[in-house]
Amino acid sequence: EAAELGSASALAKIGTLSYHGDGVAHDEAKSIHCWEAAAMKGDIGSRHSLGGVELIKGNYDRAVRHFFISAKMGIKESLDEIKKMFALGLATKAQYAEALKGYQDAL
Repeated sequence: EAAELGSASALAKIGTLSYHGDGVAHDEAKSIHCWEAAAMKGDIGSRHSLGGVELIKGNYDRAVRHFFISAKMGIKESLDEIKKMFALGLATKAQYAEALKGYQDAL
């Protein structure tokens, strides 16, 4: 009910449960929809999760953009993902440097 009313945290939780099939059927499309809605409402964990989905799909530019936003909000795991992508040649030095600066500014 909270998700239907637009609660970002409820949408994020439903997205995570659906993605992992935890107590409900695995539904990646539903997960992405819930995470997108939650991210638009400011849920940073959902933004990080969207980055992970895009990374798995090979959409590296989109993954970096999602991770960049959440790194700028203080999510270290997102910064770490951009660092890994940089080491693999999937992100630029400038993208990593900008994410690092944004992360440090958030702290």
